[in-house]
Amino acid sequence: MSEIRVALIGIGNCSGSLVQGLAYYSNGEISDGLIHERIGTYSPRDVKVVLGIDIDARKVGLDVADAIFAMPNNMLVFHRDVAPTGAKVIMGKILDGVAPHMTTAGDRGFQLARNTEPTEAEIVEALKAAKVDVVVNFLPVGSQAASEFYMNCALEAGAAVVNCIPVFIASDPVWAERFRARGLPIVGDDIKAQIGATILHRTLSDLFGARGVTVDRTYQLNTGGNTDFMNMLDRNRLQDKKESKTEAVQAALAQRLDDENILIGPSEYVPWQKDNKICFLRIEGTNWGGAPVNIELRLSVEDSPNSAACVLDAIRCCKVAMDRGEAGPLTLPSACFCKHPPVQMDDNVAGRLLDAYVRPRVEPVEAQGRRVAQPTSPN
Repeated sequence: MSEIRVALIGIGNCSGSLVQGLAYYSNGEISDGLIHERIGTYSPRDVKVVLGIDIDARKVGLDVADAIFAMPNNMLVFHRDVAPTGAKVIMGKILDGVAPHMTTAGDRGFQLARNTEPTEAEIVEALKAAKVDVVVNFLPVGSQAASEFYMNCALEAGAAVVNCIPVFIASDPVWAERFRARGLPIVGDDIKAQIGATILHRTLSDLFGARGVTVDRTYQLNTGGNTDFMNMLDRNRLQDKKESKTEAVQAALAQRLDDENILIGPSEYVPWQKDNKICFLRIEGTNWGGAPVNIELRLSVEDSPNSAACVLDAIRCCKVAMDRGEAGPLTLPSACFCKHPPVQMDDNVAGRLLDAYVRPRVEPVEAQGRRVAQPTSPN
């Protein structure tokens, strides 16, 4: 069994929850919280973080196992005992990966390392030296140029990508073709959560349609106190985020709403909430005889752990696709795990199809004079 070697771009809360989870599930005895125990033949124990990239002075140079607990990270610590990974955090390229107001926010913001920023060739060499299979993009919302820089690096290094942020790569035909031409898979864009605001909103919207209720208007407002919400105080960085979340819900509606009847997006940064995200959701509809029906819901969830299971599955889907020789945007994993996939699908349909996709492929072999089915090796 081969391992899946992962590079994390951005060692923030999401990386912190993912790395803690890899340690938490490393003994193979716990399965609660996993969406799939196995993707193909890969378990969580097969995923190894071999490289970290960040721009904060409090993280650069540390082992990833230590960097995830450094400020300004404020995610839930559910597994403090993370053994050293041997993967160091190297200096990254800044570009538009840091909003100006984030560098003047003290401990809660970013403290830029004074290390020389790397060239594309240096990042490519680091990825190759670490023998990275999958690059995970955890940059802040609005990091268009920085994301494109790392996408170019991944392509040159021969690594697959899980694009967790709302910069459109997998869903952009030009980028999609570049990954396809290089024979590399990508899952994207903008990772969903296990039970988050988007998946909940989509599910309720689908329920209205399935029961013959017309959705007239809806909103989803979110508050949180992590660096993601702080970063999004710069509203200029939110265009793709709002489009991603809005289109995810529009795709689940029986009839598309006019822009004035749907509002979905971040609302406010509340420092004391830390990594706790609170969603306020309302759907107004019309049922039998024109009678009104409304749903109001409040969801409270730890934001970063809520995405980790989806990221873990997306990583393993990329490796399975590489083993199978599949390239370009992965339709089913992207539809299941991302808000802005290349192809939007009904969540239940996508989930059933994905369950079939992630099963180990079988091929007939000769055994004791008869044909039998045997799992295909991912190697």
